Amino acid sequence: MQNLLYTLAIILVILWALGFFVYNLGSLIHILLVIAVVAILLRIIKGKDF
Repeated sequence: MQNLLYTLAIILVILWALGFFVYNLGSLIHILLVIAVVAILLRIIKGKDF
């Protein structure tokens, strides 16, 4: 489950970067960024290293 969470976070960060620099979809991109950051923080807090 942790690997899935980390993979999802990476995918969301990539989507955010693409949207921010290419498509500029507005608030949707920032929501994706927040979700990705929360997922990464949860992984770090639980003590699991990459």
